[in-house]
Amino acid sequence: MSSTSDHDTDTAGRSRRRFLQGAAGLAAAPLIVGGAGTSPAFGATKSRGGSGGGRGPSGSRAVTASTTLTERRRLGRLKVSGIGLGTQTMPGNLYGPVTSRKDMVALVRTAVDQGVTFFDSAEAYGPFEAERILGEGVRGVRDDVVIATKFGWNIDPDTGQQLGGLNSQPDHIRRAVDGMLRRLRTDRIDLLYQHRVDPTVPIEDVADTIKDLVRAGKVLHWGLSEPGPQTVRRAHAVHPLAAIQNEYSMVWRGPEEQILPLCRELGIGFVCWAPLAYGFTTGTINPYTRFVPGDFRPALPRNSAENMPANMPLVQLLLDWGVRKGATPAQISLAWLRAQQPWIVPIPSTTRLSHLLENIGTEEVTFSSEELRELTTALDAITIQGARLPAGVLRLSGVEAPPRPR
Repeated sequence: MSSTSDHDTDTAGRSRRRFLQGAAGLAAAPLIVGGAGTSPAFGATKSRGGSGGGRGPSGSRAVTASTTLTERRRLGRLKVSGIGLGTQTMPGNLYGPVTSRKDMVALVRTAVDQGVTFFDSAEAYGPFEAERILGEGVRGVRDDVVIATKFGWNIDPDTGQQLGGLNSQPDHIRRAVDGMLRRLRTDRIDLLYQHRVDPTVPIEDVADTIKDLVRAGKVLHWGLSEPGPQTVRRAHAVHPLAAIQNEYSMVWRGPEEQILPLCRELGIGFVCWAPLAYGFTTGTINPYTRFVPGDFRPALPRNSAENMPANMPLVQLLLDWGVRKGATPAQISLAWLRAQQPWIVPIPSTTRLSHLLENIGTEEVTFSSEELRELTTALDAITIQGARLPAGVLRLSGVEAPPRPR
């Protein structure tokens, strides 16, 4: 999800540098915070399926001048592209409806063609539908990509019915993985995460189950999402973790306190979900934005009418740096994350070809040591108002698994 229109990125023959410069010119428009109006570039907008409008993959002209990802990063012993692709929005029930399922499958395949090798999904996305889309999208190129998916919610493995709460009981994990393999059309999952720590199941029981799945060849590597730090240590001691997946962006920097230092200590990779803060750091969401029905973002406390105006200085910072670096706000945001550590990989989710290409173009954006310090210092001076998620969802983050009975 990013801020440039499909027309800008889909025009055949346009150089990537001209695209970046043109986007930066748009970013230079003045941003009015707390006033009665905005510039034309940042007036009232209706947000649907991400940011901006335009055509999906099936309606796009040929792209001949886009960047192809070349960098590879390590998550533990797993090698992946330096930017991944999340599939959470592809079923069309998070940011509102998508263009079509066919377009989502085509988007996955286009990502492969552009050098993306790291794809993230979960049984809960849909439920099941994101895994089906991903499995169809990588058909024929399965050996060229790394598939990550997640278990942990109490979802009926046969029907997809959400039964409420979490479930990491060993038998449930095994049934969930068998369903994932069918939907993904594969014989192994490259990276399997526990989606949230189950407060009723010792993490050692989960890790032992993963070890059994590894021995069976169904899982190659594993990880945890939004875990408590002691749970990370306990899990890693039983079977080495490849990655931790937490929310991390210029808006939410909580992992810097404990999880990132822990990953560095233990040699665990880090995957950023919501690296663009659900579109906020693309510069396309502002206090005048009107979201379509079915979009969950109005429920985020930091997007409330009281908090969002106070958070807009961050967007202005990104716009200013976009002009300076010849990049878009989304690219500045992703480039800053990538610059924190070589073992950090953002996985922006998108449903539009233009946004995919823009995100991939982040690989061209780099900072000198001095620039990175300057940008981070400016970021440190901005206080974000409002929680990152509703209280009920936040309670599931940072949970420590119960001890295993002696």
